[in-house]
Amino acid sequence: MGEALRVKTAYRWYRQTLHNPQYRWWLILGSLLYLISPLDLSPDVIPLLGQIDDLVLLTILFTEVSQLITDALRPRPLEPLRRDDDPRAINTVDVDAVTVQDD
Repeated sequence: MGEALRVKTAYRWYRQTLHNPQYRWWLILGSLLYLISPLDLSPDVIPLLGQIDDLVLLTILFTEVSQLITDALRPRPLEPLRRDDDPRAINTVDVDAVTVQDD
């Protein structure tokens, strides 16, 4: 139970940090460095077990980055126009401009 909670907490932290624009590129760079580094949670020299943490990290990174790209490319819905009789409408003033000439 405790191990599953730690994994969920780490996953949630990773996702939230990746969605934070201030730390996003640092986390992506750190993740890529971790993938190519020989120092891992489970060393890559151990067959199959060594690649599991890399595959999990790569899957999460790819999924989250593709979601960020999809969200960025998705058009934002426009705010509906308000009618004049709507109490939430912004009060506007129409002004007729007149040119004044100096004589």
